[in-house]
Amino acid sequence: MELMIAQLLVIVRRMWKYRWVGLGVAWVAGLVGAVVVFVLPDRYEASARIYVDTQSILKPLMSGLAVQPNVEQQVTMLSRTLISRPNVEKLVRMADLDLKSQSKAQQEALIETVTSNLSIQTSGRDNLYILGYRDRDPETAKRVVQSLMSIFMESSLSGQRKDTSTATTFINEQIKAYEAKLEEAETRMKEFRLKNIANSAADGKDAAARISDISAQLERARLEYREAMNARDAAKAQLEAEKSRGGGQSAAQSLLQESSANVSTPELDARLAEQRRNLDALMQRFTDQHPDIIATRKLIKDLEEQRKREVAELRRAAMSVPSVAVGQMAGGTPASQELVRILATTEVQVATMRARVDEYTARYGQALAALKTAPQIEAEASQLNRDYAIQKKNYEDLVQRREQASISGELDVASGVADFRVIDPPRANPKPVAPNRLLLLAGAMAAALGVGLFTTIAASQLRPVFHDANDLRARVELPILGVVTRLVTDADRARQRVDLIRFSAGAGGLLAMFAVALTVLAVQLSRQVV
Repeated sequence: MELMIAQLLVIVRRMWKYRWVGLGVAWVAGLVGAVVVFVLPDRYEASARIYVDTQSILKPLMSGLAVQPNVEQQVTMLSRTLISRPNVEKLVRMADLDLKSQSKAQQEALIETVTSNLSIQTSGRDNLYILGYRDRDPETAKRVVQSLMSIFMESSLSGQRKDTSTATTFINEQIKAYEAKLEEAETRMKEFRLKNIANSAADGKDAAARISDISAQLERARLEYREAMNARDAAKAQLEAEKSRGGGQSAAQSLLQESSANVSTPELDARLAEQRRNLDALMQRFTDQHPDIIATRKLIKDLEEQRKREVAELRRAAMSVPSVAVGQMAGGTPASQELVRILATTEVQVATMRARVDEYTARYGQALAALKTAPQIEAEASQLNRDYAIQKKNYEDLVQRREQASISGELDVASGVADFRVIDPPRANPKPVAPNRLLLLAGAMAAALGVGLFTTIAASQLRPVFHDANDLRARVELPILGVVTRLVTDADRARQRVDLIRFSAGAGGLLAMFAVALTVLAVQLSRQVV
């Protein structure tokens, strides 16, 4: 501890040797600082307070019908990005700050100055924003804040409307693209159905179900055919038992022709009636060019042609009754005539069942042949249907989104993104807010004292003087043989006292100068407040 005190005393002695240099530098720095503090121009601040109400009564009413963005987040982001270069350039033009700026460099400097002097403060959850600007002229500061407030309120509305317009344009373009895709998908489905109309299931059944139905119908037709043949053989046996005489051939032939004239096909008639009803229902929903209508009409035409063929077969079968049986039906007794009628009926039934068995056999063969290509056709149909369903769903979703965007745009026009309420209009404070001359003057005084001390320390280090033998021995690292002590006379003591008084007066004058300057500034500020 004693060593540290000794070193500190050595440093103080060295600084004391250059005290006048330090005092002079402190005076110069203090005078310069005081002049700068008094010369700095006053700066006035203008401010305005805006409340942003993001709660609208239409928001809960339009829930689910319109797209409702996060208004609070948008306003917060807008406040953070408001002080941008494009907005500052617009602000400079609106406030007429660029009238004195002629060159490009001056305009850039003006933009930088305005950007640094603008401020936006928020109170957080209250959505209360404070816009501020500082300038040498209070009216200019007020005009700048007024322009900034206008930009702040207009930017939110124009930005939201621009976003709505851009979204609507994009959705319309996508809808047109999906309309073209839907038309292409419908064309492919129509061509596929026309190409595979013979294998299409009008009743909604697949190939396996159709072949199962045809197989069941074929077995039923064969059973009915065997029953008809048994009935015919029984009728023939009864006619052979009857011993008829000649002359019955013409009566039997006439009875056969009469029986075959009124031939009916119940199954085909029922299918034709069902298909005609189906065609009427389809024509009420679609146009004549719809694939389902075309397929139904072709099926009706095929059934009508099949009925004509069966009727012709039945008539030919009725006319080809064997002559032996006709000869046996020559009897004119009521019993023989009834048997002839029964035989004719059974012959018609046999011919009908035989034609039906042949038709179902042919259909069964066609169904077996179609069953080999059915998986590929069904896979292609499923792919087409899946693609069409996806395109249709996307198209309907886009149309719904377009309607929501339209309603959202109208909602924004009706109610706006938010309600901007001016709490405090732009107002310039008559009292300057900067610079803080009291603080600056105190800082100048402290800086002057610090510069003076630093000057004495630097001078003592550049030109050191040794006041102690130990300090000299430590520096030169040589043995010291002796020390010669200086004798201080009364004249030296008097001279030292005068020198100390002079130095104290100089340092006190520096402090007094700053005290007077602080008093003057305090008086001026008090007058401004009054």
